Amino acid sequence: MGRAVTLATCALNQWALDFEGNLERIFRSIDIAKSKGARYRLGPELEICGYGCSDHFYESDTLLHSFEVLGKLLESPVTQDIICDVGMPVLHRNVRYNCRVIFLNKKILLIRPKISLANAGNYRELRWFTPWSKARHVEEYFLPRIIQEVTGQETVPFGDAVLATKDTCLGAEICEELWAPNSPHIEMGLDGVEIFTNSSGSHHVLRKAHARVDLVNSATAKNGGIYILANQKGCDGDRLYYDGCAMISMNGETVAQGSQFSLDDVEMLVATLDLEDVRSYRAEISSRNLAASKVNPYPRVKVNFALSCPDDLAVPTCMPIQWRHHSPEEEISLGPACWLWDYLRRSKQAGFLLPLSGGIDSSATACIVYSMCHQVCLAVKNGNADVLADARRIVNDETYIPEDPRELCKRVLTTCYMASENSSQDTCNRAKLLAEQIGSYHINLNIDAAVKAVVGIFSVVTGRTPQFSVYGGSSRESLALQNVQARIRMVLAYLFAQLTLWARGMPGGLLVLGSANVDESLRGYLTKYDCSSADINPIGGISKTDLKSFIQYCIENFQLTALRSIMSAPPTAELEPLVDGQVAQTDEADMGMTYAELSIYGKLRKIGKAGPYSMFCKLINIWKEIFTPREVASKVKHFFRMYSVNRHKMTTLTPSYHAENYSPDDNRFDLRPFLYNTSWSWQFRCIDKQVN
Repeated sequence: MGRAVTLATCALNQWALDFEGNLERIFRSIDIAKSKGARYRLGPELEICGYGCSDHFYESDTLLHSFEVLGKLLESPVTQDIICDVGMPVLHRNVRYNCRVIFLNKKILLIRPKISLANAGNYRELRWFTPWSKARHVEEYFLPRIIQEVTGQETVPFGDAVLATKDTCLGAEICEELWAPNSPHIEMGLDGVEIFTNSSGSHHVLRKAHARVDLVNSATAKNGGIYILANQKGCDGDRLYYDGCAMISMNGETVAQGSQFSLDDVEMLVATLDLEDVRSYRAEISSRNLAASKVNPYPRVKVNFALSCPDDLAVPTCMPIQWRHHSPEEEISLGPACWLWDYLRRSKQAGFLLPLSGGIDSSATACIVYSMCHQVCLAVKNGNADVLADARRIVNDETYIPEDPRELCKRVLTTCYMASENSSQDTCNRAKLLAEQIGSYHINLNIDAAVKAVVGIFSVVTGRTPQFSVYGGSSRESLALQNVQARIRMVLAYLFAQLTLWARGMPGGLLVLGSANVDESLRGYLTKYDCSSADINPIGGISKTDLKSFIQYCIENFQLTALRSIMSAPPTAELEPLVDGQVAQTDEADMGMTYAELSIYGKLRKIGKAGPYSMFCKLINIWKEIFTPREVASKVKHFFRMYSVNRHKMTTLTPSYHAENYSPDDNRFDLRPFLYNTSWSWQFRCIDKQVN
């Protein structure tokens, strides 16, 4: 009868402007899809050029090279006898669109432009593209000559249409359209479309994966149908990690699930499904059928090709599965680790250098590198030749086989404890023990000579010698002396990153890792240009609360017992003098707020869109059992003063893995001024009025 259709989707680790590598990965995905019997292959959004091209989308070169890659795909025997759906930018009548190009046997069937553009948070698609606003309208697109020579076509359909094959009907959505309140799949389904496709460029955020899965399953729960989703994966050149999760759903249930985090550059999902299951599911939904009888039809592009075979009664079909979600601790362990691996191999560096203080943040960063080493060893064990080749190049050994995470960590991670006269023996011991347990190459050094030299220059020039407040100095003096220590650590970190391998007789340089968490950045509790200033920061989008949970996860899953004492110690910068050999300075006392409070402020400020007055109004209810309105007012005012005084630090913040929706990242996610009137006089007066 021709009932069973075999469909393929994928998660590809594409890289912005890496046309050669992107083409190779697309070819590989199509080849695997065909080898598994698929007759339709879906790829991620803008997979030909890479999703993260940003302002390179303005360049005619990006359009030209995308069409050159498309030409290679069209003329290749690999793409024969399978419908291929690829993503690229297309200029139509001098307007740039984010498009799907669907082709079969050297003929382009349809170019489908994106209708709803993502333009919130990290997304800026309206900056580069225009949404297609002509619903159910198709125009002629004149192909460039390099494509005409391959296809023999002068024009092809361009617009909002669906494909009608011999046995079914397919309709495309692109990423954001699934999230829109008026998703195209609703009316397409009413018009008889049985297979919906979605090519995504969706990045990882902690605790977000379930939302995407729920949307895909709900898309076909009310209306029936098959929904297949492809997604980008990996770091394609910036702060985001695209987290795969390719999936196939039918009639509201998941039938195939891809991994959220892996080091595989190409991951394919193939499923065989019975079209009659869709038709029978729809048959008894009378409300759907009544709505379908009145729907405005879509233009149909007829395709002389079937996704099923005539004699398919014996073909087994896929059954529903239960989706497995990672815990937040697993997400922290895997997502930033995969992002670090992509950054390391694509930057062609020889490893990382991490200033390891013996505190929770730098220890969490060390654990993420250790988790990366676990993932590399596991991928090599599972036969991933790409990962093996990358690992050999990074460690400069063509015969190397990474089998032990500790041994690999010794080769790719250098940790450095930078002691001063204000450092305690406890933190030194904690850093050393953790380095031993993860296997990193560990350095102990003392910065006192450098600090004295820098302060000495100031004293010679001014005739004044600043003192810490415990020795009678002012708060200005004390803060300046703390900042000198912090900034010298940054200078030394970069010196050792450039020359440590040289001193050891090895080639290459190291990437410096930062370890300021999202809450400290929000509050501005860091020295500008200190050792939070690094090349990249894997924990910069993660809260202190989540990092503590992640540390506990590492104790249990990696048996890193050194982390127990790190967990139990109060967080401290160790920049002020010790008292009786013990640390007297703590982070929360310095900040005037707890990390738990900071997370709440951050979520209300960014996610809740709350200014000082709105935040006060919300918190007097949230905290009504623990604080009076006057205490809440005092806390809110203190937060906004500190946030606004320190906002300038966000303009130089180290590029961080984006993991949290209240991140203060100034690059493109959290756009704010950095010169505030820090008195907030009008806003605070409104709060005082309510308090009184």
